[in-house]
Amino acid sequence: MKLAKSDIIKALETITVPGEGQNMVESGAVKNIQVFGDEVVIDITINNPSLQARKKTEVEILKTIHQKVYEKAKITINVKVNASSRPKVNEIKGKPIPGIQNIIAVASGKGGVGKSTITANLAVTLAKMGFKVGLLDADIYGPSMPLMFDMTHEKPLATNVDGKSKMTPVENYGVKVLSIGFFTEPNQAVIWRGPMAAKALNQLIFDAHWADLDFMLVDLPPGTGDIHLSIMQAMPVTGAVVVSTPQEVALSDARKGVAMFQQESINVPVLGIVENMAYFTPDELPDKKYYIFGREGAKNLAEDLDVPFLGEIPLIQSIREAGDVGRPAAMQTATVVEEAFDSLTKKVVEELVRRNDNLPPTEAIKITTMAGCAAVKK
Repeated sequence: MKLAKSDIIKALETITVPGEGQNMVESGAVKNIQVFGDEVVIDITINNPSLQARKKTEVEILKTIHQKVYEKAKITINVKVNASSRPKVNEIKGKPIPGIQNIIAVASGKGGVGKSTITANLAVTLAKMGFKVGLLDADIYGPSMPLMFDMTHEKPLATNVDGKSKMTPVENYGVKVLSIGFFTEPNQAVIWRGPMAAKALNQLIFDAHWADLDFMLVDLPPGTGDIHLSIMQAMPVTGAVVVSTPQEVALSDARKGVAMFQQESINVPVLGIVENMAYFTPDELPDKKYYIFGREGAKNLAEDLDVPFLGEIPLIQSIREAGDVGRPAAMQTATVVEEAFDSLTKKVVEELVRRNDNLPPTEAIKITTMAGCAAVKK
């Protein structure tokens, strides 16, 4: 039997493409129809990139032509997704938080690489530069920011904002901090399943009065899991910083951390990789560098993954001691430690500026820099 192209078109006019208000002929989804006797070849372009939408479209076309035109027609359907409708690389998801300009997630593939130390010192360095900074301790099962900011006995107070009761973050060294550690005893373990942890995080994010912030840093738990997904679903994360040591076992996990942010379904820009504990210099040998955990492993990983290398932080005893007594090491003046964290922070800001210039903006206000330092403006 020879089929008529006009009959095929009439049949397709009865089908609405998933997510479209018009039928697939009116919407322009039908790009080409070829008829050879009882064989039909149809080229379709749809905007919905999901596999479910593609399958549904194919099934609808097959069923409609068999019912309305010829039940034994041999049909070939070529479905393409409109490239412009695919999720953009580095498209930001999440609900904007009023007043917060940029949200930076600090992550690590594994524990013990100094992720929280890097986060705390980035925060105080940004505050020293004159920015308004907040820090969300999202490491639900191992919160450390109350200790690192000398806040172990502090509790967030309630404040009334537009008729609603909200938590006021605890502030020290110019940084506003919220952590689940404020609501637990020092010897109390947090034993929660994922949904409970996610609910607690949502309260810390949305039931808090953060006010106006230039930067919110989010100290994520090590690894890749529920908490990471909850944060990225809840917040429009501007970019991510991945922390690693130079050793292979840490680099392997850092690679997974970068891959998580670059997943098509997540697409959070990776601002770069930090190499912590890069080398050790004894006080008595100030010109010597001992690469205890390996040399330039994180730098080489950054080059391999084509992401920025943000800098290296040496293995210095005072950094650990400062964190233990609740005064981040970057607070020290005229020291190698202060210089290292200043350099790292400026590089993070520079990469954030580049990200805001080259990728679709979030609700955040852009940053511009001068001489390595930044000023937030509309």
